[in-house]
Amino acid sequence: MAKEIFIPFSVGGGIRTTEDVRRILLAGAEKVGVNTAAVKNPGIISEGAKSFGSQCIVLGMDVKKVEKSENIPSGYEIVIHGGRTYTGIDALKWAMEAESLGAGEICLNSIDADGTQNGYEMTLTALISGNVNIPVIASGGAGTPEHIYQVLTKGEADAALIASMVHYGHYTIGEIKDYLHRKGIKVRLER
Repeated sequence: MAKEIFIPFSVGGGIRTTEDVRRILLAGAEKVGVNTAAVKNPGIISEGAKSFGSQCIVLGMDVKKVEKSENIPSGYEIVIHGGRTYTGIDALKWAMEAESLGAGEICLNSIDADGTQNGYEMTLTALISGNVNIPVIASGGAGTPEHIYQVLTKGEADAALIASMVHYGHYTIGEIKDYLHRKGIKVRLER
């Protein structure tokens, strides 16, 4: 008999309205990620949270490091359209606003670190994690299990998204979990 597994899906991309959110949830997703649409219409966060619960709304934040300015006091700017369009919105301000609108989680992607496999953008992650009360998922830059450990401890992230390091076969999920377990991070281990 095949072992039954449960994988909670979070779906994002192309979601522009609360009707899109509803359709995705009815199709079986647990959570819906909004990014560009939320920047253009922050009401999608509050409407989605009111209609379906904050736990369903994940704010995707694509962020680039920029020079600090009056408009961008954190030195991190929100970008949209896959990092091609600068918005003039400070990342810390946006994270806090999205939380107040009802976002239940933040998936924080550093455009600068994404795909480099040189480690997460720790300063950005700690800045956002230390100023919101909702879970922050670090994204962009994982290359080794040590990078994950660092972002969960020094970066204060609640979770870490990984891609290249497993897609290209550098590490297995089991190897990563074993490493984190040995370093004192609570992970589910199946033996």
